[in-house]
Amino acid sequence: MSLSVTHSRSLTGLTAAAVDVEVHLANGLPSFTLVGLADTEVKESRERVRAALHSSGLEFPSNKRITVNLSPADLPKEGARFDLPIALGLLAASGQVDAQRLPHMECAGELALSGELRPVRGALAMALALRASGLAREMLLPRGSAAEAALMQGLVVREAAHLLEIVQALQPNSESHLTRVLVTPPLPTLEVHDLRDVKGQAGPKRALEVAAAGGLGLLLVGPPGTGKSMLARRLPGLLPPLDDTEALASAAVLSINGQFKPEQWGQRPFRSPHHSASAAALIGGGSPPRPGEITLAHHGVLFLDELPEFQRLALEALREPLETGRIHIARSCHQAEFPAQFQLIAAMNPCPCGHLGHPTKECRCTPEQIDRYQGRISGPLLDRIDLMVEVPMLPPRVLAAAPEGETSGTVAERVAAAREAAVLRQGCINAQLPSNQLDEHLHLAPEAEALLHKAAARLAWSGRSYHRVLRMARTVADLAASAEVLPVHVSESIQWRRALPGRE
Repeated sequence: MSLSVTHSRSLTGLTAAAVDVEVHLANGLPSFTLVGLADTEVKESRERVRAALHSSGLEFPSNKRITVNLSPADLPKEGARFDLPIALGLLAASGQVDAQRLPHMECAGELALSGELRPVRGALAMALALRASGLAREMLLPRGSAAEAALMQGLVVREAAHLLEIVQALQPNSESHLTRVLVTPPLPTLEVHDLRDVKGQAGPKRALEVAAAGGLGLLLVGPPGTGKSMLARRLPGLLPPLDDTEALASAAVLSINGQFKPEQWGQRPFRSPHHSASAAALIGGGSPPRPGEITLAHHGVLFLDELPEFQRLALEALREPLETGRIHIARSCHQAEFPAQFQLIAAMNPCPCGHLGHPTKECRCTPEQIDRYQGRISGPLLDRIDLMVEVPMLPPRVLAAAPEGETSGTVAERVAAAREAAVLRQGCINAQLPSNQLDEHLHLAPEAEALLHKAAARLAWSGRSYHRVLRMARTVADLAASAEVLPVHVSESIQWRRALPGRE
């Protein structure tokens, strides 16, 4: 037949929209026309497909007028994922494979000039979209991408390493079959960074435990070499593994960017962008929009080291996602909304030279320099960070004499118990509890409420700061297995809401 249709999907934001690849062969002047809002990578598939067919010993209809339409025509298409569906469409239209089997398959893959298939990004997102559509189709993907898509249970996923394998399997009455990929989601691996490696620093360790239990944001402030980065990198080891729904959402986001590996299933992502990252790199952007670091850290941890060194515009862009858990990117031609439910942990020096508050080294900065340095972090952004903790410099003799601390596994058990108590009480962890439900689930003792009101008036807290202290107090009470928030829990929470050094 001179017309064939194969099915594929185009990645748009975090979705994989269905695309029909229509191939038509007609008499006339030989040509190869590709239409359907294709970008440069897609248009270059004409040459890759031509070379792959010749290298595989297959016939390329060079004496025909070839028209390839990627439908719907108003949906942008990018990447080399359409190489395989275009090649199969040409083979079906020219009668070299059985065209009747193509409507029951969805395929994607990049073709090497030799005919080998190369992996494409977004395989898991494609599988998620196919399952959501309810269509009874099989998936055909290159080796490497198929294992990722097979994590989606309930789908038939087949893999191939070369175009000839697919051609042989699609011959009429062929007994050849493409390999079906069966993958069982692996168990999450244990975190290799142990909290016991951090000597001393009992206060910051406790703050890290409170942040993990409540899903709260944390800012570590201290001179260089005090262990701020070590503490931050041990936060994922204190958090419980992702459940199936969270693991699927996190994996689909990483898959869109081509950064997911099946062995990472169930692990909480830990993203640590360099301080030279732009606002678009942090929140997402481009045309069409791609997810940024806050989305890649979905259901995980975003660590911003050297916080004042980030661009002011990039830091200010974090304010809305910290509140809403989502980021809406609007451009003149494209709009996209990405999930951004991440836990922020940041670290910074107290001043430009880093020695403000150092017990043995004198700070060389003037008060104006300190204010200018700390002023790079705006008040509204600081207001959205729950815990602000000083990490002091400890002399070597103190570190040597420090007792061996608890392991990450021991602390993680308490964190898991506190999170479970919060979920049983209110259906979510404390960081996600809406403000209008705080009074219902807080169970604040009268003495604790009086102490909290006194501290709020004296420290001139905003309404947001007041609510964040309430969430901290509720988390401290959960760690203590207390149904009621007592004054001791409020007192501990107040000390975590300190101003930056030099701003008191």
